[in-house]
Amino acid sequence: MADKGLILVTGATGFVGKWTVILLLKAGYNVRGTIRSLGRAAEVKAGVATQTGEEALKRLELYEADLLDDKGWHEAMSGVSAVMHVAAAIRGDEPKDQSLVIRPAVEGTERVLRFADQAGVKRVIMTSSVATVGYGHGTTLGGKRTFDETFFTRFENLKYTWAYCVGKTTAERNAWAYAKAHGMELTTIHPGAIVGPAVDGDPSISIGLATGLLEGKIPAMPNNGFAVVDVRDVAALHVAALENPASIGERYLATAEYVRFHSVADILREHYPDWQITEKRAPDWIIKLIARFGGPARQIIDDIGNEKHYDTTKSVALLGRPYISGRDAILASAESAIRLGLIQKPVPKR
Repeated sequence: MADKGLILVTGATGFVGKWTVILLLKAGYNVRGTIRSLGRAAEVKAGVATQTGEEALKRLELYEADLLDDKGWHEAMSGVSAVMHVAAAIRGDEPKDQSLVIRPAVEGTERVLRFADQAGVKRVIMTSSVATVGYGHGTTLGGKRTFDETFFTRFENLKYTWAYCVGKTTAERNAWAYAKAHGMELTTIHPGAIVGPAVDGDPSISIGLATGLLEGKIPAMPNNGFAVVDVRDVAALHVAALENPASIGERYLATAEYVRFHSVADILREHYPDWQITEKRAPDWIIKLIARFGGPARQIIDDIGNEKHYDTTKSVALLGRPYISGRDAILASAESAIRLGLIQKPVPKR
């Protein structure tokens, strides 16, 4: 296989990071991944190898580098032809100290761009989020609205903000400003809720959408939903952007479809009828009340009464095929979690 260059992937331990490494290796690239501790190198390689085979690991190297520390980034950028900045701090809760999420997003992105620029690396593909697009624009009749790449989240119109939204939006705005000032060739990819198959025992919290229901850890579901996307499609968009110069300077929304929480439960109940999956729903007023006191409800409060869709015309054209359906992505999450032993079937109460 011809040498197609060396690509740096930040956050190679992450859900999207591992799949991005996998698809780059499959496409013939040499890959250098950054991880916060080399103690996790064997784990990352084992997960990647489940999809690529052992031979491909000869083209993968892992470097230690932290988004909040300059150490290691100069070495990580040496000889690299492009950077895929995927690393992010993602949590299932809303921390009291929002800087735990915001700092890695904002300072980490600045650090990656700065060291890339110093190394003469101009091409950067960055994982952003629909959180930087579809919030703070108010509600429309019936609560249904479609967003395209021209929208940016507006903090001033949000009753509550949450750390991930603030961090991702601020980081992306800063990245575009930095790229313009330094002549860098930036592309941003904006996934919705990322589901799909785990490759090892350290998956994203996103697959908790499926596993929480299967394990009976979600006693009642909110009425709202979310735009979902399969992790394999997110990774494929990163590779497609790298290989298509027309993507430079563009934002790409990455969602398959809008799925309500109760629809996720219905999909899982159909395929796993012996599991104890709740049918209870939490009224909107309860979610709004809980959100006043902080916690995870803050992360979905702006979605109550809002059905957010995203125009993916551009990203489908870049990908060159339709997205994996939300149904298939959700079932892939569940199947992999069960197969890998990440969840156990609950014992029915007597």
